[in-house]
Amino acid sequence: MTAHQHAQDHEHDHHHDHGHDHPGGFRGFLREFFVPHTHDAADSIDDALEASAQGVRALKISLFVLLATTVLQLVIVFFSNSVALFADTVHNFSDALTAVPLWIAFILGRRAASRRYSYGYGRAEDLAGLFIVVVVAASAIVAAWQAIDRLLNPQPVQNLGWLMAAGVIGFLGNEAVAIYRIRVGRRIGSAALVADGVHARTDGFTSLAVVLGAIGVALGFPLADPIVGLVIAAAILVLLWGTVRGVGRRLMDGIEPELLDRAEHTLQAVPGIAVVDGVRLRWSGHRLTGDATVTVAGEPSLRDADQFTADAEAQIRRELPNVGAFTVHARAEAD
Repeated sequence: MTAHQHAQDHEHDHHHDHGHDHPGGFRGFLREFFVPHTHDAADSIDDALEASAQGVRALKISLFVLLATTVLQLVIVFFSNSVALFADTVHNFSDALTAVPLWIAFILGRRAASRRYSYGYGRAEDLAGLFIVVVVAASAIVAAWQAIDRLLNPQPVQNLGWLMAAGVIGFLGNEAVAIYRIRVGRRIGSAALVADGVHARTDGFTSLAVVLGAIGVALGFPLADPIVGLVIAAAILVLLWGTVRGVGRRLMDGIEPELLDRAEHTLQAVPGIAVVDGVRLRWSGHRLTGDATVTVAGEPSLRDADQFTADAEAQIRRELPNVGAFTVHARAEAD
């Protein structure tokens, strides 16, 4: 039986157990809630154009939801004179704006590779991350400046009932966007979209801080409002650090180690491979590219070697459907 036939039989019978250790208990719940992830490649979309189309649709819908949330909160800002709500409104508006560069990046990513950009335009998604960092940083500065000014020049906060309602509106709007972005991001294999969803989820809890500020004012502590505004500004900076790390890792071709583990495990299980000498992966937008060098048993002919590498590459694409390009280099086993 040829290596090709072995691989065909193997793909029907082979099953990988990708167990990973995750923290349990309350800590594990919090980690999964705020930083959700999945190792199931079966939910991913293999077609790059369909993935981009779904990504754009998710960004459109989440943009309009966050803009509607921002408008409702802004109206209540004028009636309540709350600096905490103003900080949350500015932050939600900046989050809505982050959909625009990602939207443009998804559209650019559909373009075919050219002689100048021979790897395509997937990196536009990573560049969009830089713009997001700038926008989020600006929102933190504006929120902090307003809160400090209110601490130095206190002003009464009014319409506390509406203020609490605005905080709840901000939470519900962000949570709806978070659920949708994370779900679509998982489906299309877009780490940027999942990260944006996680960002929206944590933003929802900063909106609930507005409610706490209103309760503090109602209990006779008027400085609770600007203090909550400062807390929100600090929370934005904490989130910004995570975004900076993620964007920097992508620009430096950083990759999740578990993806390399899956690729290596898949290649090692292909009949005929004696040794997996090295695997490389990197993200280009929401698509993976990479290569591997393997040592094959025996002395296969050139034709068999070509068929063998084609089968190995097909196995990788089945295990990691968001792989855009992957090349396997095979060499004969040394005597």
